[in-house]
Amino acid sequence: MTKYPIGIQDFEKIRKEDYLYVDKTTLIYRLVTEGAVYFLSRPRRFGKSLLVSTLKNYFLGRKELFKGLAIDSLEKKWAEHPVFHIDFNGTDFTVPGTLEQRLDDYIAEWEELYGRSPIRRDRGGRFSYVLQQAHQRYNRRCVVLIDEYDKPILDVLDTNIKTYVGEQEWLLEDRNRETLKAFYSVFKAADGDLQFVLLTGVTKFYPILQDFNQAIDISLDKRFETLCGITQIEIERYFQNAIQEMAIKLNTSQDNIMSRLKEWYNGYHFSSQLTDIYAPSSLLKAFANQTIDIQHSLHVSSYLTSLFAHKHRELKELAGRYYGSQDFIENIKATKSLLANLYQHGYFAIKDSKPQFDLYLLDIANKEAEKTLDTIKNSASFSSQTGTIDDWKLESRPNA
Repeated sequence: MTKYPIGIQDFEKIRKEDYLYVDKTTLIYRLVTEGAVYFLSRPRRFGKSLLVSTLKNYFLGRKELFKGLAIDSLEKKWAEHPVFHIDFNGTDFTVPGTLEQRLDDYIAEWEELYGRSPIRRDRGGRFSYVLQQAHQRYNRRCVVLIDEYDKPILDVLDTNIKTYVGEQEWLLEDRNRETLKAFYSVFKAADGDLQFVLLTGVTKFYPILQDFNQAIDISLDKRFETLCGITQIEIERYFQNAIQEMAIKLNTSQDNIMSRLKEWYNGYHFSSQLTDIYAPSSLLKAFANQTIDIQHSLHVSSYLTSLFAHKHRELKELAGRYYGSQDFIENIKATKSLLANLYQHGYFAIKDSKPQFDLYLLDIANKEAEKTLDTIKNSASFSSQTGTIDDWKLESRPNA
């Protein structure tokens, strides 16, 4: 019986406990051999944490976990590097001081292993010293992996929560932003001690990453568009038995099962190449439960619901239009827009592109997104002026 890794983002657990793993290691090998410092944006629940965990185990040289995967025949060295993994998932950053404490805890843990600087007191300086010491001890450069790097800001956007630094009052949103900016600026100075760096998140905050200008943004890169998510080829390779079982249970044909799965959970694209990608969490739950036609995994945040409540009249004007990437990924102002949040939560997806103009056509991703939007729409007490979701789908906008 197939074991589906629903809610499991630990590569080691997936491999040791025989959960299904869709092999992405050919792309991972390309990632680590063609560049050194990356930024990747993907919607929530799209496999970013599993990617980070896989990279962590790769750089720890744990060859045994990759036996039988594509990278097993590609990688010859399997060198062990010092790995520094920061995971902001699962922490509520709406409490003042939480971010600073989380960073201090990580640095203190690393200082136990590599020593504490006798002169550096700020977080960035302490982290830089640790990287330097680890490089010298291992005689190999360090790897830094940061999962959901932007969560400390997204948690407090527009909350108006206040904090104090000494006697000075700050918005917690501004305070967290400045704290992260100072911390991430270390990477530029520590370049000689770094082998590989990856930051993942749902949006690109320029004020935070402006000193991190050596990073390659692969969010819309053709080479890595299928790094997260599941492609049609992968479904046919890894889920053929599940499709057969589902067809028998639902008393229908396999072709009908595939058609319904595509209608409900496909429709995502992450480059101008427009390779069809399925939402992984939703697809795995559909196979595990042998059910389609329901909303499985799209995240409904209180912030998104709040945006809906205040900006629902924009909905008709958002779908089926071309936008620059800065409108839904790259600009800090975009994180406060309904459009950007619809994309970052997986409700909107790229449907077409004009890469020469940096333009992307955004519309409702699929049936799951459409139905979940209806649920949010109803819960947010929308007025009748908004109309139904069908009123602003791409199909009704032939001139988009």
